[in-house]
Amino acid sequence: MELVPLLVTFNNSGYKVVYEMLSKSWVTEEELCEHHNRECINTCLKMLKKGNLIEEQWRTVPGKKPEKEYRVNYLKFRANFQCSMEDLVSMLYISTSNDESLRDLSDKIMGEVTSGNTSIGEIARKVGVKPIYVKGIAKRLPAFDVRGQGLILLEGDR
Repeated sequence: MELVPLLVTFNNSGYKVVYEMLSKSWVTEEELCEHHNRECINTCLKMLKKGNLIEEQWRTVPGKKPEKEYRVNYLKFRANFQCSMEDLVSMLYISTSNDESLRDLSDKIMGEVTSGNTSIGEIARKVGVKPIYVKGIAKRLPAFDVRGQGLILLEGDR
């Protein structure tokens, strides 16, 4: 399922620029903002964190406030997984589509989570989709993350 944040990242030109900068060296959020707008940077960093695609550490400079800096975790990609073609097609669709039905589905999922239902299986049953859709949408949207068999809203997105 970590393919979803990866595909979403490379399906957005702004995110791709951020990823390329992070693949060269440690970079702070402020340094990234010199090359792209803050909203894009914030959303991209959330997506990359959710996909475990970046790491972070504190940069300390004498006389200045410490800042988080980021860089990519992986410089090479190797896939060795097996899934049904139906699940693969679903992941690719969720990752790359701008279909309005996905927006409606994400709104329904958000409603379930905010009302206290965090179980992926239960949410999938209530909104009438397979659990892979619920997980995929959670991985695609910056406000959600998957923890075990449940969804959570990330801080600052409530």
